[in-house]
Amino acid sequence: MMAKNGLYQQFGKYAGLAFLLPTCVLVGYVIGYLLDKLFKTHFLYIVFLLLGVAAGMIEVIRELTQDDD
Repeated sequence: MMAKNGLYQQFGKYAGLAFLLPTCVLVGYVIGYLLDKLFKTHFLYIVFLLLGVAAGMIEVIRELTQDDD
C-alpha cells in the first residue's frame, strides 16, 4: 500500500510539471499584452513572454532537482 502512495505522489508531481511551464509563459504573455495596451506600446509582450519562459524553466529545474523526503 505504501508503494502505491509514493507512486501516486510522484505521478502528481510530474503531472503538475506538465502545466508549470505553459502557465508561466501564458502569464508572462498576458501581463505584457495588458501593459502594451495600457502604455500603447508593441514590444512589452515579447519581454514578458521571455521572462515567463525563463521563470518557467527555472521553476521546472528547481522542482526536478529538489530532494524528495
